[in-house]
Amino acid sequence: MTYEKDLSIVISLFNEEESLPELISWIEKVMASNGYKYEIIMVDDGSRDRSWDIIRELSGKNPCIRGISFRRNYGKSAALFHGFKAAEGRVVITMDADLQDSPDEIPELYRMVTEEGYDIVSGWKKQRFDNKLTKNLPSKLYNWTARKITGIKLHDMNCGLKAYRNEVVKHIEVYGEMHRYIPYLAKNAGFGKITEKPVQHQKRKYGVSKFGLERFVNGFLDLISLWFLSTFGKKPMHFFGFTGILMFLIGGFMTIWVIAEKLIQQGRGLDFRPVTEQPLFYLALLAVVLGFQLFLAGFICEMVSRNSQERNKYNIKEEF
Repeated sequence: MTYEKDLSIVISLFNEEESLPELISWIEKVMASNGYKYEIIMVDDGSRDRSWDIIRELSGKNPCIRGISFRRNYGKSAALFHGFKAAEGRVVITMDADLQDSPDEIPELYRMVTEEGYDIVSGWKKQRFDNKLTKNLPSKLYNWTARKITGIKLHDMNCGLKAYRNEVVKHIEVYGEMHRYIPYLAKNAGFGKITEKPVQHQKRKYGVSKFGLERFVNGFLDLISLWFLSTFGKKPMHFFGFTGILMFLIGGFMTIWVIAEKLIQQGRGLDFRPVTEQPLFYLALLAVVLGFQLFLAGFICEMVSRNSQERNKYNIKEEF
């Protein structure tokens, strides 16, 4: 497939009026020095400052700048979804608007995708200038967990500076808070050639960070959800059925054990506790009931999955 543009640079932003002119000027210098045909897609995620007005002004000076403005703040995933949808370049670059991502990294990211054949090249901020306790430490914990669950060996999966082949962004759907796990989404879609590149991290020059405890906790929950859906989304019975049968068997065994123990003691003329006075009996019944319910849940999920419009949706690499 041929592309008219070499690069699509997708920038999601929220209340970044101070940094935008400097960022665009920096990007334009990099593009000019390398002779790229490019477009800059700026997605304003419901900013309450003058960000959108500034984007309009910048677009008037440079026709390569395109803008998308949301009526309210939907989140970074929504911004990237529409940015990816609009991207027309051979390579798609994502970066933040806070000047912490250096546009000087773009040429090497572009080369790694076009010449070395990577599907995704993710930035790795080896040296960070964020608060060590409130951001660096949670980030390291998050990335360690992400590596273990996804199997993708990236040190900084949530780095905003990434390069993608255009085909990748057209075959993934970013929603909710899933922008953190785009490499995992791409891997599940069949784009497994993923690597990382150490990149320069700049100190925040304007504004304040939007990172907080809520985002950190939500990130872990989203990771678990994504792993579960990608593993069992099209075969829910494998999870619910197996778990249900296991609990049913455990509960049944415990029930038989309690009753058999009582009968044996009774037959030998020994003192025994009535079955209904033993806590283990009620735990066994609970396990049996939960096992049965999980099995039924598996059947229901399986029927929903079979009726889903996505059940036979597959990404075809080539056909002739």
